[in-house]
Amino acid sequence: MAPDTPNPDGARPLDGFRVLELGQLMAGPFAGTILGYYGAEVIKVEAPGTGDAVRRWRVMDEGTSLWWRTLGRNKKCVTINLRHEKGRELVRRLAVRCDVLLENFRPGTLERWGLAPDDLKPENPDLIFARVSGYGQTGPYSSKPGYASVCEGVGGMRYVNGLPGERPMRPNLSLGDSLTGLHAAFGVVMALLHRQRGGPGQIVDATITESVFNMMEAVVSEYDRCGEVREPSGSTITGVVPTNTYLCKDGKHVIIGGNGDSIYKRLMNAAGRLEMGEDPRLASNDGRVKHQDEVDGAIGEWTATLTMDEVLAVLDEARVPAGPINSVVEIVNDPHFQARGMFEEVEVGGRPLKVPAIVPKLSATPGRTDWAGPELGAHNTEIFEGFLGLSAEEVDALRREEVI
Repeated sequence: MAPDTPNPDGARPLDGFRVLELGQLMAGPFAGTILGYYGAEVIKVEAPGTGDAVRRWRVMDEGTSLWWRTLGRNKKCVTINLRHEKGRELVRRLAVRCDVLLENFRPGTLERWGLAPDDLKPENPDLIFARVSGYGQTGPYSSKPGYASVCEGVGGMRYVNGLPGERPMRPNLSLGDSLTGLHAAFGVVMALLHRQRGGPGQIVDATITESVFNMMEAVVSEYDRCGEVREPSGSTITGVVPTNTYLCKDGKHVIIGGNGDSIYKRLMNAAGRLEMGEDPRLASNDGRVKHQDEVDGAIGEWTATLTMDEVLAVLDEARVPAGPINSVVEIVNDPHFQARGMFEEVEVGGRPLKVPAIVPKLSATPGRTDWAGPELGAHNTEIFEGFLGLSAEEVDALRREEVI
């Protein structure tokens, strides 16, 4: 448990809310992970026999993905065959008793199954639908399969990423999915707040394309007013100088953000280039943008004479924002990450497993990891018998019929 977390067994902001999670992979389930971390009871529905595909992705440990152990944390996992009418009936019975239904199927799927808002609202008018998809529930692209790798391109994020004139790049992460999960979780919390103030349940329509588009800063306004198209710029950001990645003598890189006018002067003084710090051409960001190659070249020449640690020591002393490019090896050993409680431990297979904490941190009602992503169907008995009130015989019959 995070060392700076007060009252780790205490209340959380979403205690008492119940979320029914349908679907698999990243965007929708990450929203469920966030909601569960902050106290919501998340009942995750998976296909019998196979479960969420993430259970079998990337690095495996004793037959289960370690990614799943993180993504499935705090969730109560049940198996239901949604292609079976009896399975859909179980979902209806669960939805009647939930506050939120979270799903990331292709738009129209729940409508075909009789599980759409119009089908469930008569029985539970307060139900909030969080609908996660590639392109949204409406619009000419709504029926397209919406994988994050494609939607990041459609939403503009891939265009500005990479080196000028070369193939657009992506980070080695499911960034579009994670951003969409954040947007969906935020939308759910806003909808719950609205409901607590007397409003009805509503639909949260979160899309991958629009979530990455939401990160695109002023590109629309710049294009509309000035015809400016922001292009990829490698390790820099267009129109802000100096902020770049520089190579050091030991082959390591540092990131330096010296784009404030006073910070720039301190940076150039620290680099032994006092004349550039006092040069009126470079006193403001506009001037430095015009002479970006000159500025970046001088900084790069300086960093090449020192090791990364030496560069960082000089810039820390000069109060210039700078830092290393950490891999997970450096992160897990970083005293700041440790002091901030960014790692939690859960038990999996009788052994401790380190998982990343989820932010933001709340001083009075912090989130926490109660358990790692469980085995497939681990909570069938609790949910079907204890929660829905089915008898053991009824549950066995559903199992034999391959409904659960």
